[in-house]
Amino acid sequence: MALAVGLAFVVVPAAPVVPAAQALPDGQALTPPMGFNNWNATGCAIDEKLIRDTADLFVTQGLKDVGYQYVNIDDCWAAPDRDASGRLTHHPQRFPSGIKAVADYVHSKGLKLGIYTSAGTQTCARTMPGGLDHEEVDAQTFADWGVDYLKYDNCNNQGRPALERYTKMRDALKKTGRDIVYSLCEWGENKPWLWGDGVGHLWRTTGDITDTWPKVVEILKKNAPLAPYAKPGAWNDPDMLEVGNGGMTGTEYRSHFSLWAMMAAPLLIGADLRRISPENLDILRNKEIIALDQDRLGVQGRVVSQVDGKWVFVKPLANGDTAVALFNENTTSARIGTSAAALGLPRRPGYTVRDLWQHKDFQSAGEIAAVVPAHGTVVYRVSNGNWWSAQPLVSAGLDLGQAIPGIPGRITPAGETFEATVTATNHAVLPVINPRLRLAAPPGWRVEVVSRQEKWVLHSGESIIGRWRLTPAGIGKAEITSGVDFGRASVTDTTELIVPAAVPHGTSPLGDVVSAWESGGYGPVERDMSNGGWQPGDGKPLTINGNVYTKGMGAHAPTELVYYLGGACSSMTSVVGIDDERNDANKVGSASFEIWADGTKVADSGVRTWRDDPIALTGALTGAKFLRLVVTDGGDSPRYDRGDWATPSITC
Repeated sequence: MALAVGLAFVVVPAAPVVPAAQALPDGQALTPPMGFNNWNATGCAIDEKLIRDTADLFVTQGLKDVGYQYVNIDDCWAAPDRDASGRLTHHPQRFPSGIKAVADYVHSKGLKLGIYTSAGTQTCARTMPGGLDHEEVDAQTFADWGVDYLKYDNCNNQGRPALERYTKMRDALKKTGRDIVYSLCEWGENKPWLWGDGVGHLWRTTGDITDTWPKVVEILKKNAPLAPYAKPGAWNDPDMLEVGNGGMTGTEYRSHFSLWAMMAAPLLIGADLRRISPENLDILRNKEIIALDQDRLGVQGRVVSQVDGKWVFVKPLANGDTAVALFNENTTSARIGTSAAALGLPRRPGYTVRDLWQHKDFQSAGEIAAVVPAHGTVVYRVSNGNWWSAQPLVSAGLDLGQAIPGIPGRITPAGETFEATVTATNHAVLPVINPRLRLAAPPGWRVEVVSRQEKWVLHSGESIIGRWRLTPAGIGKAEITSGVDFGRASVTDTTELIVPAAVPHGTSPLGDVVSAWESGGYGPVERDMSNGGWQPGDGKPLTINGNVYTKGMGAHAPTELVYYLGGACSSMTSVVGIDDERNDANKVGSASFEIWADGTKVADSGVRTWRDDPIALTGALTGAKFLRLVVTDGGDSPRYDRGDWATPSITC
C-alpha cells in the first residue's frame, strides 16, 4: 500500500455518444427496482411459503420501510406443461394455492410480486415452458394473476434474434394494460444497453453473479463503463445481490452493496431472509447507501480514476450533493484519494464529507481520501454543509509494501522481521492538534519503534510518519491495528496479516499442504475434486480428458495459490489440464497453468483446452521463499475454465 500524499489519476475519456432512444413512456422504474429474488439462495428449491415468509419479513425487518418492494419468484414455479388452453399454470406441489393467491397475499402487505420465464422454448432450469411464441398468452396470464414484475431470461432461445424476442414480450405486456416492470435477462450477449432502452426497464449487462469476490469484481469491471446508458426508467443490471449468502466477508459484502448503489443498479436481495445474519441485514438496510441508488436524478456513478486496483467513483445527486466511493480491489489496505477539483465540484472554503457507513460528518479542505481496507469501499456524501463544525477528515493506516511481486504483502512468515510504516494526513481546513501515531501487534510479536514523527500542530495537507520493525510469532491470522489519536478523536486501521506455515520437509502431495493464501475465480479451490461451482465440496473426481486422478486441486480460472517455502524446497511437479466437468451444451474451456518461484515464472503449460490431453509440468524452486500457482483464462473469457492440478507433489 502506498501512503504518499501525492495522488495519481488516469485520464477518463469523454462519455461515448449514446444512440438516441426513448425510455418506456409508462412512468415505471424511475429509480432502480428494489426487492428480492430467490434464485441465488434457493435455486429451484422454491415454494409459496418462502414467498409469503419473505413478504412478512420485508415488513417486520424494516426492509419495506427503506424501499424494498418487489418479492420476485424465479425459475421452477410452474407445472412442466401448459394446460389445455395453452396457459402456464402453477406447480401443484410448490404453489398449491396458485400464483394469484400468492400475489394477493404479497399485495396485502403493500408489496409487489415478480415472476420469471425465459425468451425460449424452456426456462434455464428446463423444468417449465418458456415464453417464446407464447408472449401474448403468458403476458395476459401474468396480468390476470396480478404480477407486477417480469424477469425474462435468455435460455433455449433457438438462435432467434434477441431484439425480436424481447420486443415481442414488451408489446404483449403493454397490450395487457397492466403496469409490469420488464427486466431483460439477456446476459449482455447482444449489448442490450444499445437497444434495451425503450424495450425494457432494465437489462442484464453480464452473466450470472456468484457469491464470490472475484465474480463481483469481474461484473463491476463490465458494468462500470456502461454508465452513460443508464437513466430513469432504463437501468444497467449487474445482477442480483449476494449479501448474506455466506461466501464473502462483511467488508466484501459492504463493497458489493456500495458499488451496486453507486452504479444505480437494481437492488434485489438474493439471500434467504429467514436465515440472514443481523450484520448482513444491517448492510441491506443502510438507508444512506440506498439513498444514493434511489436518487431521483438517476445518474449511474462513473469512474474518475482507477490506478493499481484503487478506484474512485463519483455520482451527482439531485439535491446538489456528490457521492464518492473509494474502492480498494487489492489484498492489503491502501490509501485512496481524490480532490474536489477532480470531481468537478465548485471551489469552496471547505466541504462537509459524510461517511455513509460510519454515519458521521467530517470536514475537508478539498482532498477526499481514506485508508481503505483490503476489498473495502469507503463511501462519502460531499456537500456544502456546516463543515466548520465537523471533525477533521484525517486518513491514517499501515503500509506493508510488497517485497516479492505477486505475493500479497500481508503474508509475513514467523521470525522474519519486516518494517511497517504508519502515515496520517490531515485533509481538513482546520489544523489537528497534537496528533499521536500508534501501532499494536498481537501478543508474542516483537515490536520496535524505528522512528515516530511528532508535530504539535498538523496543518491542512500535512502528514506525519512513523516506522516500526515487527517480528511475527505463531502461525495463522493476526491483526495489526494502527492509526492516530488527536484530541478526543481517533482514526484506526485494522490490517489482517497471515503468518504462514512452511511446507513440510520431504516429498508431499501439494493438495494436502495448507496454502498461505489462495483465490478462486468461481467458487473455492477444491481438494481432491474438480471445481463444480461456487459452493464448497460440489465437485466430481478430478478428470482430464477421461483420465481420473484421486489427488490434487480443482480450480476455476482466474486462480492463485501461494505456499511458503522458506528457501527449503527444490522442485514441484503436477499433471495439468481442463477438467471434464462439463456437458454437451458447454464444451468450452481453456486455461494456462503457471508455476512461479518468488517473482520468476519457472514453468508454463501454454493454453490448454477442453480437447487436450493432460500434460506434466515441473518447476525448479531452489532458494525460493514462496511458490505461486496460477491458472489464467487462456486469453479469452473464463467461461467453464475449470483447471486441474492433478497429483501435484513438492520436494523440500
